[in-house]
Amino acid sequence: MIGVSDPYPRGVSTAEIGDWDAASRAVADAYFPHELTDLSGTDRPALSLRTVDLGGVTLGRLHWGADVAIACDYPGAYEVNIPITGRLESRGSHGEVVSAPGQATVFRADTPSMITRWGATCSVLGVKFDRDHLEREADRILGSPVRTKLVLPDQLDLSGPASEWHGLVRALSEQLDGGLEMVSNPIVGAQLAGAVTAAFVLAVSPQDGPVAPPRPGMVRRVLDALNDDPARAWTAADMAELAGTSVRRLQEAFAEYVGASPSACLLDIRLSRAHDDLVAGAGAVTVADVAYRWGFGHPGRFATAFKRRYGTTPAQVLRGR
Repeated sequence: MIGVSDPYPRGVSTAEIGDWDAASRAVADAYFPHELTDLSGTDRPALSLRTVDLGGVTLGRLHWGADVAIACDYPGAYEVNIPITGRLESRGSHGEVVSAPGQATVFRADTPSMITRWGATCSVLGVKFDRDHLEREADRILGSPVRTKLVLPDQLDLSGPASEWHGLVRALSEQLDGGLEMVSNPIVGAQLAGAVTAAFVLAVSPQDGPVAPPRPGMVRRVLDALNDDPARAWTAADMAELAGTSVRRLQEAFAEYVGASPSACLLDIRLSRAHDDLVAGAGAVTVADVAYRWGFGHPGRFATAFKRRYGTTPAQVLRGR
């Protein structure tokens, strides 16, 4: 039977499906069109699918509940499949790849590949990067034009440089089990997509060679822009592009000349503006109004950060206490 749930926020899909054709369609809608082969000889799968589209990045968990093979050309997007349980066996232009927990298989955009066996016990955390999004962000993050598809490995060791990226997407995937209003919010989604993409690019593209010294001018440009428009959904790549450097170089420059990261500076600016609004609000606004006005996608997290900074809650400031 088909059990597709509708009452979820924008960009979210969830399904429990026991019909082969319907299961294939649901996965194609969330990820890619493909050719699905049942290797187990069962009458029906036990598909469990839950995804969220962050904008340029789709994150989800998928379990077929049967042994299957999948042929796919990955049109217009890259895919990183991380086994949570079981094994994922695949074959592409570079040969055979077998991934288990602690590893990830990488499928290149517009490149025919074959998952030769997706086991019945294999649950996968799948991260889909739209091709234009990933390649554009890679150019900005690394500070120079790159050909992303030429540097991506066939398999990632998630205990190495990619461990922090893995931790990030794993933490986000846990949101799929609860309320998804925050991650499906366009403002929050854009920032999460930027963070997931930046962490991935830095994990697969270690930078070697001589490093240019950080310049205070780049720091001033970014700080001026953050002060001018703190409510914007800034990503690390946005700031690096404005500075004319890579994300890593910008972080180093901020550490040297400011003593804090760009994101910490942005948070400080937003909290200061929010504090001013709350003091002036005198009951004419709500805490949520102020939080959203200054780029905080989640009022609860805003309140926590505010209390850490000012030692009191936004509600108390708004009431004049």
